[in-house]
Amino acid sequence: MYVPTTNNMILLLYLHILAATQLPAALAEECRNTLKATYTSPIAGGGWTYRLIANGFTRPRSILFDNEGALLVVDANSGVKHLKLTDDGGTCVSVAEKRTIIDSPEKSPGILLVSRGSASNIDEAAISQSSGHSQLRAFDIGSLDDNSGPLSFPTQGRMLGWGLRNSVGVAEEPVTGGIWTVENSADQLRRNNIDIHTDNPAEELNFHGHLSDSNNGQGGNYGYPSCFTVWSTEGFPDIGNMTTGDQFTLTPSRTLNDTTCNSAYVPPRLSFQAHTAPLDIKFTPDGSEAFVTFHGSWNRDLAVGYKLSSITFSNGEPTESADSRTPITDILSNADTSSCPDNCFRPVGLAWDSQQRLFMTSDSTGEIYVLQRTDVSVSTSSPAAPVPTSSPDAAATLVPSRLASSCSLAISVLVFMGGAGVAGLIVF
Repeated sequence: MYVPTTNNMILLLYLHILAATQLPAALAEECRNTLKATYTSPIAGGGWTYRLIANGFTRPRSILFDNEGALLVVDANSGVKHLKLTDDGGTCVSVAEKRTIIDSPEKSPGILLVSRGSASNIDEAAISQSSGHSQLRAFDIGSLDDNSGPLSFPTQGRMLGWGLRNSVGVAEEPVTGGIWTVENSADQLRRNNIDIHTDNPAEELNFHGHLSDSNNGQGGNYGYPSCFTVWSTEGFPDIGNMTTGDQFTLTPSRTLNDTTCNSAYVPPRLSFQAHTAPLDIKFTPDGSEAFVTFHGSWNRDLAVGYKLSSITFSNGEPTESADSRTPITDILSNADTSSCPDNCFRPVGLAWDSQQRLFMTSDSTGEIYVLQRTDVSVSTSSPAAPVPTSSPDAAATLVPSRLASSCSLAISVLVFMGGAGVAGLIVF
């Protein structure tokens, strides 16, 4: 019987360590995908690795996997693209075939969530529910048939929330079924005629209850265009006792003031740096994290956003408090945001595959990235397959509920007026 000596055991341990450290590098060297960004390479957060897998799009927005593992891409002003992927394991993914497809969806049972944005920076029409502006509604599309006419957004559907300026990203937390949105707030604001736009108002993460319980936390007014959310208190006029996450009005009066904003309207669950422009939100299957794309600022001297970040969740709620100034962890960011927006990636859409790799579009550069945790085992035995999730849309966002029946994949390019209409992907 062989009995290993101390020296042999040390040698075996050394070989194990060498193999563990050299194998990823070897795989990276052998990867057939050699695409490189034309701008400074992004920086991955701790525990993550990434690779650029596709480019040459016009403005890729929403993405989704079909039931055969192909990646479907809504390319603004260009159409819906079908990408057949070659998967060599880990982030070594490349495009084997790319084509434009045109398809018509069939109506199937389910609940459809539709988010409609504002018509302008300060859209006074959004004060009225009847306008349909800046609202999130749920529609029962299971009752539709071939003779059904178009649904009216302002007058039909179940109201999940209003006073939501541009809730572009919509998602359902997979464990509890809670509905969450990320909101782009207003620009160029002045309070009491003092410019506060650099660091206010905050972008928002909002909660809209559960589709299974219409009596709990649904249908409330979130404040826009009357009230906005504080991000930075520094130099804020008449800040009083307010802090990050509190709501304020631009010109306080007897009938509308900061007290009114914080008592009569629904506050955000979390706040984000002003002008970072969150566009999509995707949860992990266990609901422990939500990933958010921050498209980036356009009206701030020092650029902010331009990154993919995560929010930690537990029991269906963010773990950070509502007044947190550090609610996110950066996953992928630009090395030099001073080059943005002209020479950096601007993330928009997210999609998970069955191997828990996260795919992300960048509309400004016409690219698609794939990200993977570095502690996930590399597998090449099975192709990418879909995990149904939501998709973003700058003016109208469509999200299939998990209450919907499981049916075949359908793709739809949709435009809803009430903001900058952009195509979105839906799954029935």
